[in-house]
Amino acid sequence: MMEKQEQFDVVIVGGSYAGLSAAMTLGRAIRQVLVLDTGQPCNHQTPHSHNFLTQDGSTPAAIAAQARAQVQAYPTVQFRHEAAAAVTGTDNHFIVTTDTGATVEARKLLFATGVRDLLPAIPGFAESWGISVIHCPYCHGYEYRGQPTGMLTSGATAMEWSQLIRNWTDQVTIFTNGEARFSPEQHAQLAARQIAVEETPVQEIIHQNGYLTHIGLADGRQVPLTAFYARPAFEQHCSLPRTLGCAHNEVGRIVVDNMQKTSTPGIYAAGDATAPQRAVSIAVAGGMAAGAFINHDLLATD
Repeated sequence: MMEKQEQFDVVIVGGSYAGLSAAMTLGRAIRQVLVLDTGQPCNHQTPHSHNFLTQDGSTPAAIAAQARAQVQAYPTVQFRHEAAAAVTGTDNHFIVTTDTGATVEARKLLFATGVRDLLPAIPGFAESWGISVIHCPYCHGYEYRGQPTGMLTSGATAMEWSQLIRNWTDQVTIFTNGEARFSPEQHAQLAARQIAVEETPVQEIIHQNGYLTHIGLADGRQVPLTAFYARPAFEQHCSLPRTLGCAHNEVGRIVVDNMQKTSTPGIYAAGDATAPQRAVSIAVAGGMAAGAFINHDLLATD
Protein backbone atom coordinates (compact mmCIF):
# COMPACT_ATOMS: atom_id res chain seq x y z
CA MET A 1 0.00 0.00 0.00
CA MET A 2 1.36 3.42 -0.97
CA GLU A 3 2.08 5.78 1.88
CA LYS A 4 -0.37 8.71 1.85
CA GLN A 5 1.12 12.01 0.66
CA GLU A 6 1.58 14.53 3.46
CA GLN A 7 -0.76 17.44 2.76
CA PHE A 8 -0.61 21.13 3.62
CA ASP A 9 -2.77 24.08 2.77
CA VAL A 10 0.31 26.16 2.01
CA VAL A 11 4.01 25.46 1.52
CA ILE A 12 6.13 28.54 2.10
CA VAL A 13 9.55 28.41 0.46
CA GLY A 14 11.83 30.72 2.45
CA GLY A 15 11.66 31.29 6.18
CA SER A 16 13.03 34.78 6.63
CA TYR A 17 10.95 37.91 7.36
CA ALA A 18 8.32 37.67 4.61
CA GLY A 19 8.01 33.90 4.96
CA LEU A 20 7.73 34.03 8.75
CA SER A 21 5.15 36.81 8.60
CA ALA A 22 3.04 34.85 6.13
CA ALA A 23 3.41 31.70 8.25
CA MET A 24 2.13 33.51 11.34
CA THR A 25 -0.83 34.96 9.45
CA LEU A 26 -1.77 31.58 8.00
CA GLY A 27 -1.12 29.73 11.23
CA ARG A 28 -3.48 32.08 13.04
CA ALA A 29 -6.02 31.42 10.28
CA ILE A 30 -5.89 27.71 11.24
CA ARG A 31 -4.17 26.72 8.02
CA GLN A 32 -1.77 23.79 7.85
CA VAL A 33 1.53 25.34 6.81
CA LEU A 34 4.99 23.99 6.02
CA VAL A 35 7.96 26.38 5.91
CA LEU A 36 11.03 25.22 3.99
CA ASP A 37 14.14 27.24 4.82
CA THR A 38 17.88 26.69 4.54
CA GLY A 39 18.92 29.69 6.65
CA GLN A 40 20.75 31.82 4.06
CA PRO A 41 19.45 35.42 4.44
CA CYS A 42 21.13 38.08 2.31
CA ASN A 43 21.63 40.35 5.34
CA HIS A 44 23.43 37.77 7.50
CA GLN A 45 26.35 40.10 8.34
CA THR A 46 24.38 43.35 8.72
CA PRO A 47 24.93 44.54 12.33
CA HIS A 48 21.68 46.46 12.83
CA SER A 49 18.19 46.74 11.36
CA HIS A 50 16.30 50.04 11.38
CA ASN A 51 12.93 51.58 10.53
CA PHE A 52 11.04 48.65 12.07
CA LEU A 53 9.00 49.77 15.07
CA THR A 54 9.87 47.96 18.35
CA GLN A 55 12.98 46.44 16.71
CA ASP A 56 15.03 49.52 15.80
CA GLY A 57 18.71 48.68 16.19
CA SER A 58 18.25 44.94 16.63
CA THR A 59 20.34 42.59 14.54
CA PRO A 60 18.49 40.97 11.63
CA ALA A 61 19.39 37.56 13.08
CA ALA A 62 17.83 38.43 16.44
CA ILE A 63 14.63 39.64 14.77
CA ALA A 64 14.39 36.45 12.73
CA ALA A 65 15.07 34.24 15.77
CA GLN A 66 12.39 35.95 17.83
CA ALA A 67 9.93 35.77 14.94
CA ARG A 68 10.59 32.09 14.36
CA ALA A 69 10.10 31.29 18.05
CA GLN A 70 6.76 33.08 17.99
CA VAL A 71 5.61 31.35 14.81
CA GLN A 72 6.64 27.95 16.17
CA ALA A 73 4.16 28.45 19.00
CA TYR A 74 1.37 27.79 16.49
CA PRO A 75 0.81 24.05 16.09
CA THR A 76 -0.52 24.56 12.58
CA VAL A 77 2.94 25.61 11.31
CA GLN A 78 5.82 23.19 10.71
CA PHE A 79 9.43 24.00 9.81
CA ARG A 80 11.95 21.92 7.89
CA HIS A 81 15.58 22.79 7.20
CA GLU A 82 15.26 21.77 3.56
CA ALA A 83 15.19 23.47 0.18
CA ALA A 84 12.47 23.10 -2.41
CA ALA A 85 14.12 21.27 -5.30
CA ALA A 86 11.18 20.74 -7.66
CA VAL A 87 7.47 21.49 -7.99
CA THR A 88 4.90 19.75 -10.16
CA GLY A 89 1.13 19.97 -10.38
CA THR A 90 -1.26 22.89 -10.60
CA ASP A 91 -3.32 25.19 -8.40
CA ASN A 92 -4.78 23.38 -5.38
CA HIS A 93 -2.67 20.31 -6.07
CA PHE A 94 1.04 21.07 -6.11
CA ILE A 95 3.65 18.43 -5.28
CA VAL A 96 6.82 19.86 -3.73
CA THR A 97 9.99 17.76 -3.67
CA THR A 98 12.74 18.87 -1.30
CA ASP A 99 16.48 18.45 -1.59
CA THR A 100 16.24 15.42 0.71
CA GLY A 101 13.91 13.65 -1.72
CA ALA A 102 10.83 14.10 0.49
CA THR A 103 7.57 15.10 -1.18
CA VAL A 104 4.56 16.98 0.17
CA GLU A 105 1.32 18.20 -1.32
CA ALA A 106 0.20 21.83 -1.13
CA ARG A 107 -2.89 23.69 -2.26
CA LYS A 108 -1.00 26.97 -2.55
CA LEU A 109 2.67 27.99 -2.75
CA LEU A 110 4.37 31.11 -1.46
CA PHE A 111 7.91 31.96 -2.54
CA ALA A 112 9.65 34.22 -0.03
CA THR A 113 13.14 33.24 -1.11
CA GLY A 114 14.74 36.67 -1.52
CA VAL A 115 17.65 37.52 -3.78
CA ARG A 116 21.39 36.92 -3.90
CA ASP A 117 23.61 39.96 -4.38
CA LEU A 118 26.25 39.59 -7.10
CA LEU A 119 29.05 41.54 -5.49
CA PRO A 120 31.88 42.99 -7.58
CA ALA A 121 35.28 41.32 -7.28
CA ILE A 122 36.78 44.25 -5.39
CA PRO A 123 38.86 43.11 -2.40
CA GLY A 124 37.12 44.05 0.83
CA PHE A 125 33.73 44.65 -0.80
CA ALA A 126 32.08 41.41 0.30
CA GLU A 127 33.55 41.61 3.81
CA SER A 128 32.10 45.12 4.24
CA TRP A 129 28.77 44.56 2.48
CA GLY A 130 25.84 45.46 4.73
CA ILE A 131 28.17 46.99 7.34
CA SER A 132 29.80 50.06 5.80
CA VAL A 133 29.39 49.24 2.11
CA ILE A 134 25.66 49.75 2.00
CA HIS A 135 22.69 49.96 -0.35
CA CYS A 136 20.07 52.15 1.35
CA PRO A 137 20.31 55.49 3.18
CA TYR A 138 16.98 54.85 4.89
CA CYS A 139 18.46 51.70 6.40
CA HIS A 140 21.95 53.00 7.21
CA GLY A 141 22.22 56.73 6.49
CA TYR A 142 21.52 57.95 10.01
CA GLU A 143 24.47 56.00 11.42
CA TYR A 144 26.78 57.65 8.85
CA ARG A 145 25.25 61.12 8.97
CA GLY A 146 27.70 63.96 8.45
CA GLN A 147 30.54 61.57 7.60
CA PRO A 148 32.66 61.30 4.42
CA THR A 149 30.64 59.10 2.10
CA GLY A 150 31.15 57.65 -1.37
CA MET A 151 28.91 56.01 -3.91
CA LEU A 152 29.78 53.63 -6.73
CA THR A 153 27.69 54.80 -9.66
CA SER A 154 27.59 57.07 -12.69
CA GLY A 155 25.24 58.77 -15.14
CA ALA A 156 21.62 59.64 -14.35
CA THR A 157 21.52 57.27 -11.38
CA ALA A 158 24.40 59.14 -9.77
CA MET A 159 22.59 62.46 -10.14
CA GLU A 160 19.47 61.17 -8.44
CA TRP A 161 21.33 59.17 -5.81
CA SER A 162 23.77 61.91 -4.84
CA GLN A 163 20.94 64.33 -4.21
CA LEU A 164 19.31 61.76 -1.94
CA ILE A 165 22.50 60.98 -0.01
CA ARG A 166 23.12 64.68 0.64
CA ASN A 167 20.10 64.58 2.95
CA TRP A 168 22.38 62.74 5.42
CA THR A 169 25.81 64.20 4.65
CA ASP A 170 27.35 67.00 2.61
CA GLN A 171 30.64 65.10 2.26
CA VAL A 172 29.83 63.11 -0.87
CA THR A 173 32.13 61.69 -3.55
CA ILE A 174 30.90 59.85 -6.64
CA PHE A 175 33.22 57.05 -7.76
CA THR A 176 32.43 56.34 -11.40
CA ASN A 177 34.96 53.48 -11.64
CA GLY A 178 36.13 54.82 -15.00
CA GLU A 179 35.19 57.69 -17.29
CA ALA A 180 32.26 59.67 -15.91
CA ARG A 181 29.08 59.74 -18.00
CA PHE A 182 27.90 63.25 -17.12
CA SER A 183 26.84 66.07 -19.40
CA PRO A 184 28.37 69.52 -18.90
CA GLU A 185 25.12 70.58 -17.22
CA GLN A 186 25.30 67.63 -14.82
CA HIS A 187 28.93 68.39 -14.00
CA ALA A 188 27.89 71.94 -13.20
CA GLN A 189 25.06 70.74 -10.96
CA LEU A 190 27.40 68.42 -9.05
CA ALA A 191 29.95 71.19 -8.63
CA ALA A 192 27.23 73.53 -7.34
CA ARG A 193 26.29 70.91 -4.75
CA GLN A 194 29.97 70.44 -3.86
CA ILE A 195 29.81 66.76 -4.82
CA ALA A 196 33.20 65.44 -5.91
CA VAL A 197 33.63 63.06 -8.86
CA GLU A 198 36.45 60.47 -8.89
CA GLU A 199 36.99 58.62 -12.18
CA THR A 200 40.00 56.49 -11.19
CA PRO A 201 38.89 52.85 -10.86
CA VAL A 202 38.28 51.48 -7.38
CA GLN A 203 40.85 48.81 -6.57
CA GLU A 204 40.18 47.95 -2.92
CA ILE A 205 37.86 48.54 0.01
CA ILE A 206 40.16 49.11 2.99
CA HIS A 207 38.36 48.23 6.22
CA GLN A 208 38.62 46.92 9.75
CA ASN A 209 36.19 44.06 10.40
CA GLY A 210 33.88 45.38 7.70
CA TYR A 211 34.07 49.02 8.75
CA LEU A 212 35.46 51.14 5.94
CA THR A 213 38.47 53.41 6.46
CA HIS A 214 39.61 54.16 2.90
CA ILE A 215 38.87 53.47 -0.75
CA GLY A 216 42.03 52.30 -2.55
CA LEU A 217 42.28 53.52 -6.15
CA ALA A 218 44.13 52.05 -9.12
CA ASP A 219 46.67 54.87 -9.12
CA GLY A 220 47.70 54.08 -5.54
CA ARG A 221 45.80 56.87 -3.83
CA GLN A 222 43.65 56.15 -0.78
CA VAL A 223 40.52 58.23 -0.19
CA PRO A 224 39.34 58.32 3.46
CA LEU A 225 35.66 57.33 3.78
CA THR A 226 33.43 55.75 6.40
CA ALA A 227 30.48 54.77 4.18
CA PHE A 228 30.24 53.62 0.57
CA TYR A 229 26.91 53.18 -1.23
CA ALA A 230 26.55 50.62 -4.00
CA ARG A 231 23.75 48.82 -5.76
CA PRO A 232 25.22 45.62 -7.18
CA ALA A 233 23.36 43.33 -9.50
CA PHE A 234 21.38 40.47 -8.01
CA GLU A 235 19.77 37.18 -8.94
CA GLN A 236 16.87 35.23 -7.50
CA HIS A 237 17.85 32.83 -4.73
CA CYS A 238 15.40 30.30 -6.15
CA SER A 239 14.86 29.51 -9.82
CA LEU A 240 11.63 27.57 -9.29
CA PRO A 241 9.24 30.50 -9.81
CA ARG A 242 10.67 31.11 -13.28
CA THR A 243 10.54 27.37 -14.02
CA LEU A 244 6.89 27.39 -12.99
CA GLY A 245 6.08 30.21 -15.40
CA CYS A 246 5.94 33.11 -12.95
CA ALA A 247 6.60 36.34 -14.82
CA HIS A 248 9.69 38.38 -13.89
CA ASN A 249 10.28 42.03 -14.66
CA GLU A 250 13.16 43.50 -16.67
CA VAL A 251 15.52 43.58 -13.66
CA GLY A 252 14.70 40.04 -12.52
CA ARG A 253 12.15 40.47 -9.72
CA ILE A 254 9.08 38.25 -9.55
CA VAL A 255 6.02 40.16 -10.74
CA VAL A 256 3.09 40.14 -8.30
CA ASP A 257 -0.24 41.95 -8.23
CA ASN A 258 -1.66 43.86 -5.27
CA MET A 259 -2.62 40.54 -3.66
CA GLN A 260 0.93 39.10 -3.95
CA LYS A 261 -0.22 36.73 -6.70
CA THR A 262 2.24 35.77 -9.42
CA SER A 263 1.19 35.14 -13.00
CA THR A 264 0.91 31.39 -12.26
CA PRO A 265 -2.37 30.40 -10.57
CA GLY A 266 -1.96 29.26 -6.98
CA ILE A 267 1.55 30.68 -6.61
CA TYR A 268 2.32 33.80 -4.57
CA ALA A 269 5.53 35.66 -3.80
CA ALA A 270 6.60 38.25 -1.23
CA GLY A 271 9.68 39.96 0.16
CA ASP A 272 12.92 40.93 -1.57
CA ALA A 273 12.23 38.58 -4.47
CA THR A 274 9.44 40.95 -5.53
CA ALA A 275 10.16 44.41 -4.12
CA PRO A 276 12.91 46.97 -4.84
CA GLN A 277 12.62 48.35 -1.29
CA ARG A 278 14.74 45.90 0.64
CA ALA A 279 13.82 46.45 4.27
CA VAL A 280 12.73 44.07 7.03
CA SER A 281 9.57 46.07 7.72
CA ILE A 282 8.50 45.97 4.06
CA ALA A 283 9.18 42.23 3.83
CA VAL A 284 7.12 41.61 6.97
CA ALA A 285 4.24 43.68 5.56
CA GLY A 286 4.33 41.82 2.25
CA GLY A 287 4.37 38.46 3.98
CA MET A 288 1.40 39.33 6.17
CA ALA A 289 -0.56 40.51 3.12
CA ALA A 290 0.32 37.36 1.20
CA GLY A 291 -0.83 35.15 4.06
CA ALA A 292 -4.16 36.95 4.31
CA PHE A 293 -4.81 36.85 0.57
CA ILE A 294 -3.90 33.17 0.38
CA ASN A 295 -6.35 32.41 3.15
CA HIS A 296 -9.08 34.35 1.33
CA ASP A 297 -8.42 32.35 -1.85
CA LEU A 298 -8.59 29.09 0.11
CA LEU A 299 -11.90 30.18 1.60
CA ALA A 300 -13.26 30.94 -1.86
CA THR A 301 -12.17 27.50 -3.09
CA ASP A 302 -13.67 25.80 -0.05
